Amino acid sequence: MPYKKILVALDDSPLGQQVFEQALALAKQNGANLMLFHTILIDNQTLTPYISLYNEQLAEFSYAMREQLDKEIEKVRHWLDNYAKIAEAQQITAEWDCKIGEPGRWIRDLANSWNADLIVLGRRGLKGISEMFLGSVSNYVVHHANCSVLVIQHPEQ
Repeated sequence: MPYKKILVALDDSPLGQQVFEQALALAKQNGANLMLFHTILIDNQTLTPYISLYNEQLAEFSYAMREQLDKEIEKVRHWLDNYAKIAEAQQITAEWDCKIGEPGRWIRDLANSWNADLIVLGRRGLKGISEMFLGSVSNYVVHHANCSVLVIQHPEQ
């Protein structure tokens, strides 16, 4: 079955590079379009101790968090745009998006709304308690996506 719309879930890591390269190869083979995607995860545990601060301290904290988030968004936009340019240089149509929140759910939802027929993402190989506490994006996507999923295993696993 040829794939026409491939959603590529990326991060800025060596594994993310491998995921991109695999998705690019599949896009070339199938004449598919790529949707390059990244989710910025906000750690709720970081925010919890600050909820009881006075309003002016909370405002300062909120401003600092927003400033940090803006920097992260700019960094993500830059490397997603670079990946899109690499794909387009090889005659592959590529667009990109980034969201803030839980990666598994965003990947599932974007795959549905964009009508992806394949999701390509990486797996770091968390097991046992680490996977239980940190969660597994790839596991969530495999079990909740309405299309095929290709999981690229971390090379050290």
